[in-house]
Amino acid sequence: MTERIQSLNAVSVLVKNYDEAITFFTEVLNFELIANEEYKKGLRWVLLHPPGLSSTGIMLHLAKTTMDKVAVGNQAGDQVLFVLQTNDFWRDYEFMLSKGVKFTETPRDEAYGTVAIFKDLYGNKWDLLQVKDAE
Repeated sequence: MTERIQSLNAVSVLVKNYDEAITFFTEVLNFELIANEEYKKGLRWVLLHPPGLSSTGIMLHLAKTTMDKVAVGNQAGDQVLFVLQTNDFWRDYEFMLSKGVKFTETPRDEAYGTVAIFKDLYGNKWDLLQVKDAE
């Protein structure tokens, strides 16, 4: 029997507008736009990846129904939706601040690394995290 190997390819994020979300992810978080294809009635296949070695991307979905629209910016309730791991916390923190990103706390050192919560353009919470090197 072959070993089972699986990975997450993409996770979905509801957005109000494709283009403003693409701008946020590419210009503020430095994600790479992998796909941006129109496929039916104004809907698009939009996939972005963070810079570096990540194999998991963000797939943007246009909020169309009332339920979708209510969930935009609140997809994880009051919890952190994503953890954006970096190899240089302070570089990315300062860059994001310069782009207007709103952090909900000052950066803190934890046993596992340096972290701070920020909100994306719709209000979803993210962790910016640099893990400590294993000793």
